[in-house]
Amino acid sequence: MCGIIGYAGRNQALPIIVEGLRRLEYRGYDSAGVGLITSDGISTVKRAGKLAALEGALGKVNLPTSVTGIGHTRWATHGAPNDRNAHPHLNPAQDLAIIHNGIIENYVILRRELEADGHEFLSETDSEVVAHLLGQAYEKCKGDLAEAMRQTCKRLDGAFSLVAVHAKSKDQVVGARRNSPLVVGVGNNERFLASDVAAFIEFTPNAIELGQDQVVLITPDGVSITDFSGNKVEGREFKVTWDAAAAQKDGYPHFMAKEIMEQPKAVADTLLGRLDEKGKLILNEIRIAEEDLRDVEKIIIIGCGSAFHAGMIAKYAIEHWTRIPVEVELASEFRYRDPIIDRGTLVIAISQSGETMDTLMALRHAKDQRAKVLSICNTNGSTIPRESDGVLYTHAGPEVAVASTKAFLTQIVASYLIGLYISQVRGLKFSDEIQKILAELQEMPSKIERFLETRESISKLAIELKEVSSVLFLGRHVGYPVALEGALKLKELAYMHAEGFAAGELKHGPIALIEEGTPVVVVLPSPSSPIYQKMLSNAQEVQARGAMTIVIADENDLEVSAAHVIRVPTCSVLLQPLLSILPLQVFAYEMAVARGLDVDQPRNLAKSVTVE
Repeated sequence: MCGIIGYAGRNQALPIIVEGLRRLEYRGYDSAGVGLITSDGISTVKRAGKLAALEGALGKVNLPTSVTGIGHTRWATHGAPNDRNAHPHLNPAQDLAIIHNGIIENYVILRRELEADGHEFLSETDSEVVAHLLGQAYEKCKGDLAEAMRQTCKRLDGAFSLVAVHAKSKDQVVGARRNSPLVVGVGNNERFLASDVAAFIEFTPNAIELGQDQVVLITPDGVSITDFSGNKVEGREFKVTWDAAAAQKDGYPHFMAKEIMEQPKAVADTLLGRLDEKGKLILNEIRIAEEDLRDVEKIIIIGCGSAFHAGMIAKYAIEHWTRIPVEVELASEFRYRDPIIDRGTLVIAISQSGETMDTLMALRHAKDQRAKVLSICNTNGSTIPRESDGVLYTHAGPEVAVASTKAFLTQIVASYLIGLYISQVRGLKFSDEIQKILAELQEMPSKIERFLETRESISKLAIELKEVSSVLFLGRHVGYPVALEGALKLKELAYMHAEGFAAGELKHGPIALIEEGTPVVVVLPSPSSPIYQKMLSNAQEVQARGAMTIVIADENDLEVSAAHVIRVPTCSVLLQPLLSILPLQVFAYEMAVARGLDVDQPRNLAKSVTVE
């Protein structure tokens, strides 16, 4: 979850590190800190709170110049979010500093061992144990920083990305990764280590991805990568295809506002280049042989949060187009229930970052059971697509706001493409049928844009409802996971009680929650849907009991009547979630704004969840 950056170069390190932390703050904002190699040794400054608190502290001290250093923005796991637990952490000699993303599972045993040897700890974190161990190893290895890191990593259990500097290794930064993201940036006479390419994209688009259980040593002019045993390995070089401007607000008040408005382009880009000259769907990234797809007997979709809801939507389309049974599982629960998986199972793992730890561990469990794994991901070079048999990359661009918007939409689109492709491979749909669905998908960016141009009324509604304590969401069929996603967005951003329900379940208990004035958002399908009248009846049921109904309706629906009607463009039933979720995203955003809350960085949350 935490954001980490290391720099070794010829330029002043501090402004580069702080700028990198600014781009990484979405990963955690409980505290932030920097550690620099200076003429005085290791100099650190760290503060609880958001990055602004660290910047304020840096403005009051006069640090010596430095061209080598590390920085960290924290999402707290072990220890409260305070100055003492903020990173970097130092060894007892205070000539070595480390930053850490992840969890050291055996830190209690290691800490007791170190305390028995006379070590005193200044924090409550698991991370400080690594600083003490690495400091010991550095002395035993006679100043070989990479070898010290290798020896230290062999003693650690859990998930971690580690970056460290030592005062005696003045132009070196060492890093290591196991089950946690770390990537190298390669610039002109400067090198970077970071948990995300966003940290260094302003300085270079050239990157190297690191594999599992690897140690990397960077200097201003070089990169050396080994495994934990010391064997030299080569990292995969790649180029970041978006520039620094893509991760800026571009005049919007919040990243989320910008990312909502980027959804037409994100969907269009995800659809780009998917047809050959004969109109046949091509998904070269998938890399799973057609004969293997023809042998699939069951599909399991795994994801967390919004990705799980995208999978729930995908289930309806994939089952309809392929006639293969589809299960949708929370990745965090998947491997603990002993799921039935075999060679005939295709697992589709959905993750925006490609580093979601619950999803990664579920993926590995599936592969252990010999299932084929196909991932949907927005981040090139990340762990989940690298460990999958195949991948379909979405092209949403950087998503900085914690609450997912454009990544969610493109995950749905990617799922639809996979369903259509499997149908094509298995001969269940002719080319013209697939082309007809794809043609409607191609129309979605303009329809999304058309709705977003008329979103002002939702701001007024949010102001009207900003003091309410609870909002309920109802949907059926593909509208049900849309209701769940709408409720999740409101929880994340407005800190309100919000619940999504399958509308048919109202009479089995949830209708007891309805009282005079309760806001109920109803996701209504188009009038052509066979469930339209049933859903209309559900809306009338809650209205009759005093609810304030807010209905998401087709623009051509002449029958609907409610306290508030928000209309979206007409489309076929299976594609409707791409439109019906839009007002719910905007509603949650506007509610957070109306309540004076931090839209991009909701409390207790981080963008990329890299711990279980």
